[in-house]
Amino acid sequence: MADPVVASHLSLVLKAPPTNSSPSHSLPQQHSKPMASSLNSAASLRLFVSSSSSSSSAAARLCLRSTSLSFSSSLKSLAVSPLSRHKRGSAVSMSSTGGFSSVASPKCAASDPDQLKSAREDIKELLKSKFCHPILVRLGWHDAGTYNKNIEEWPRRGGANGSLRFEVELKHAANAGLVNALNLIQHIKDKYSGVTYADLFQLASATAIEEAGGPKIPMKYGRVDVSGPNECPEEGRLPAAGPPSPADHLREVFYRMGLNDKEIVALSGAHTLGRSRPERSGWGKPETKYTKDGPGAPGGQSWTVQWLKFDNSYFKDIKAKRDEDLLVLPTDAVLFEDPSFKVYAEKYAEDQETFFKDYAEAHAKLSNLGAKFNPPEGIVLDDGPR
Repeated sequence: MADPVVASHLSLVLKAPPTNSSPSHSLPQQHSKPMASSLNSAASLRLFVSSSSSSSSAAARLCLRSTSLSFSSSLKSLAVSPLSRHKRGSAVSMSSTGGFSSVASPKCAASDPDQLKSAREDIKELLKSKFCHPILVRLGWHDAGTYNKNIEEWPRRGGANGSLRFEVELKHAANAGLVNALNLIQHIKDKYSGVTYADLFQLASATAIEEAGGPKIPMKYGRVDVSGPNECPEEGRLPAAGPPSPADHLREVFYRMGLNDKEIVALSGAHTLGRSRPERSGWGKPETKYTKDGPGAPGGQSWTVQWLKFDNSYFKDIKAKRDEDLLVLPTDAVLFEDPSFKVYAEKYAEDQETFFKDYAEAHAKLSNLGAKFNPPEGIVLDDGPR
């Protein structure tokens, strides 16, 4: 399996369906720790090892937790995977519904604050070793970005509800490669069973931005998980990379989420991180002088020279149009062509502080879309400013 960074095509704004509709990576078969297969390279994509101490801590804090585990057969398509072997005594298993299910989600409080803080520290260590900032940002975005403001009912409205852990949604063309992100963080989910998938996805996304040098994101937690793949949104809610009318397409998709032009442009700036790989998205070069040596698996085409550093260079580079080795998608170029978008793109190219401020606000808003919080006001981690 390829290095996690190969999946660092980072946005709600840019996935075009690959010519082959099946994902680049097959999902691992049922085993004791879902998607925590024994990959032995730097691309090892594991999702979290159970910790009895953290699990007991969660049980002490969270009321009315289910004591039963969901054990059942995995999808038939996963049954022949050589990447894993079934083990007994697991606290985590593939569910018969086709997703990755750990100990049942808490019934009184969605996530435990202490476990959230500990999980964040583990994510920081993961980022240092795997250079997986882009794909973790994308994971959070794509879980939240299915939100439809015109649908009131949860979870049918989509949004940040952990549904992206299920195979039916992972197979959406826009989510190609995100199985790698799940593999990367599952060992953290296993270790901190008092954290929901919905919270973990958004925690990983915000932490990746901050650890790459970006702004502190004003996050809150307590998102409730959906329970099965029947609650996943239909395909087609995420943006494409090369629509016939890029500006109209961006507005159609992001306005449906309740976002405005400023937020569209600010969020697009997250393309300062990551690379696009043509074998997945159909966009970009196989490699450039900026990506041929990694870090992580080499290859792909990045939007910026330092594609693991969060800054405003995305806007500067699009405006300059000087480097053919840097990627500019139609949905990127339109930010300097559409009159309304251009106001913000020009501002962000000149003023990184303003970009950081607007980005942090937009990222936090995106991460809350469609979520059901328990407690309703959410949980703010009391760690103060970075």
